[in-house]
Amino acid sequence: MSKTIEEMKATNKFGIHFKIRSERVKEGKAPVFVGIAVDGDKAYMALKNCQAELIHWDTAKGCGKSTTKQGRQINNYLDEIRIIIKNHYKELELSGARITLEAIKNAFLGNVDEDKPITFAQLIAYHNEQGVTLLAAGTMRHYLVTQRYLIKFFQQKFNKPDVNLTILDYKFISDFELFLYNHKPKDHQKPMDTNGVLKHIVRLKKMTNLAVKLKWLPSDPFQGFKMTKKRVDKDFLSEFELKAIEEKKFEVERLSMVRDLFVFACYTGLSYVDMANLENNHIVKGIDGENWIHTNRQKTSIPVNTPILPKAQAIINRYRNNVRAEEKGTVFPVISNQKVNSYLKEIADLCGVRKNLTFHVARHTFATTITLSNGVPIETVSRMLGHNKLSTTQIYARVLEKKVSEDMAELRNKLSHCI
Repeated sequence: MSKTIEEMKATNKFGIHFKIRSERVKEGKAPVFVGIAVDGDKAYMALKNCQAELIHWDTAKGCGKSTTKQGRQINNYLDEIRIIIKNHYKELELSGARITLEAIKNAFLGNVDEDKPITFAQLIAYHNEQGVTLLAAGTMRHYLVTQRYLIKFFQQKFNKPDVNLTILDYKFISDFELFLYNHKPKDHQKPMDTNGVLKHIVRLKKMTNLAVKLKWLPSDPFQGFKMTKKRVDKDFLSEFELKAIEEKKFEVERLSMVRDLFVFACYTGLSYVDMANLENNHIVKGIDGENWIHTNRQKTSIPVNTPILPKAQAIINRYRNNVRAEEKGTVFPVISNQKVNSYLKEIADLCGVRKNLTFHVARHTFATTITLSNGVPIETVSRMLGHNKLSTTQIYARVLEKKVSEDMAELRNKLSHCI
């Protein structure tokens, strides 16, 4: 059984902290350094593309100020760095290697010895060091999950937590795919379906593509390997279901607030994270003189320009002087996505909606019930949703075929009674 971080600290004196070099301030920003200490040895490394304005840095705590948005963004980045370094420590401990400051530094920086075979741990370390800068925090967390599954796979198949990249071939990928299908989670999660397995395989492919570009692999091991995504109908609310939720009077304030956030997303198409980050300066006058939302999707950084429909504007007005929203500098008071989805289950029960109501259903509802069903061209819907490919939006058009079928069945039923 592997040791926890706390148990490792009892074996080796290990610490991570951060500081800025205020003497190197340029244009009000100072570079951020990560400090690593192992058994009394210390070293500092500059974090690429990470600078902090002095007014957003808490010198005493060695992190960004939690009272400012910029400070919280810095802290999210530092948390990812801390996780990566701790993972390097754990990988060294599991491999039986001697844990030294130099070994952790080399793992973090992706330094490799050309005379030794390159391992998955080194590929993962290099990928993560790049990913912290280039990928969104949520995307990076997904990669860490896939990497944990890889380590479990190595333990089961090879009885060790790391293997050389040279063993990566078609059979390796097929075996890993089968491992994911057969994996039985010990917590409340369900076993993975086809699309769940596919996501991990796609992330593995992106990491091996990096290895090929670095010439750590001579060729693409995925050549000839086919990945097929299972088509899944997107859940969305009908006009009647949405109306039931809109008009329901809730005695509990938290349910009323979550309902408002959900309905707002139904009329704007914003994802939860984009709605949570929505600030007043993201609401601008459009070319038609009406209010528009002008922002970028956090997931893809693609610009989003969406006219604000009357019902969405009414909800904005309702929270204009909300104390919690003003404190965070956002349009709405925000709670965690997990709690929102939990409260939406209550809302669905109270409103008689027999669907698995999650916040993402609001985005699907905007695409189908609000826009496509009312004749808005699919190209326009795609632009408002911030999709980078029209084929992504066309999934909703296929869903509408199902709705047409249901509507025609209802019409046939009405006509049959008239005969």
